Amino acid sequence: MSDAPPTPILVLHDGAAGNRRQALALAEAWGLPFDEQTLMPRAPWRWAAPRAFPGGKGAFGPRFAATLDAPPAVAIGCGRQAALATRLLRERGARVVQVLHPRLPTPHWDAVVLPAHDGVAEGGNVITLNGSLNPIDDAWLARERAASPAIGAAPGPITALLVGGPTDDSDWDRHALDGILELLLRWRQRDGGTLRVIGSRRTPSAMRKQIAVAVGDRGHVWMGDADGPNPYAGTLAWADRLVVTPDSANLISEAAATRAPLWIAVPRYSRGRIRHLVAHALDSGRARPLGPEGTPWTVDPWRESARVAERLRPWVLEAIAARQAPPCDGRADASAANAEAGTSAAS
Repeated sequence: MSDAPPTPILVLHDGAAGNRRQALALAEAWGLPFDEQTLMPRAPWRWAAPRAFPGGKGAFGPRFAATLDAPPAVAIGCGRQAALATRLLRERGARVVQVLHPRLPTPHWDAVVLPAHDGVAEGGNVITLNGSLNPIDDAWLARERAASPAIGAAPGPITALLVGGPTDDSDWDRHALDGILELLLRWRQRDGGTLRVIGSRRTPSAMRKQIAVAVGDRGHVWMGDADGPNPYAGTLAWADRLVVTPDSANLISEAAATRAPLWIAVPRYSRGRIRHLVAHALDSGRARPLGPEGTPWTVDPWRESARVAERLRPWVLEAIAARQAPPCDGRADASAANAEAGTSAAS
């Protein structure tokens, strides 16, 4: 058995790609050792999370039960299941950060990180950010360029269209997609260079076929595993111009974290919470509505993961130091200390 102390930071998620990416982005931004655990929720807790029921030690299986017996100094969770896990860890003395709204009062956690487009005001233990957390910074971009030299060897300018899919709050359709593709093909005809179009899991099959037919041999299309390895990261890193559909906070946020100018296609189709993010990107000058003009401009990239990490860094280091310090008589109860820490985490 190893006598090494447990890793001070634990990342928790339910395995969903978006939840995992956000939680890891925050942990990686601190540059401190961390472990990662994929939760295995069990009934009845998985139905009610993040609400807590008696017997919560068994909510996520034996591995998490062992974690409760030896909790980390700091835990990061993203998503509803992780919100219950971090609640349980906080009761055992860990300081916890919840990413995305837990749909319960935020004082159950020490710090809660929310997208500003959720409409919750920053203050207390709530920190808001533009869009979503992601790992993209200059070092990430350099690594992805080095890993994808063939993308960068294509004739410039490299224009990339990142396609999500219609949603209730962004019901753009095939006619809108026709207009987007026609406009970008005109850009290519006028400016030369390379057009790359990348779909996502949410891109409907009919739209995937529509894209493939419209672009043909005039660009590079990736719509899924049948088209080879996913070139998303390398395309973000090499693109001279980025265009996104108006439906995905993650796509908008990750494109905005690069140093490429960003256009949002058909922004008029966005409503609800995503509309607030689209409007902020446009109003701040980080993005422009897609139109005939394709001239690049100098941008200030969104680096929200680094900003949030720096806000929380003193609090994290304090938690780790407190865990490593020898015990002394008369110290405050862990849950009371965490409640006080939560008040100052976002200050």
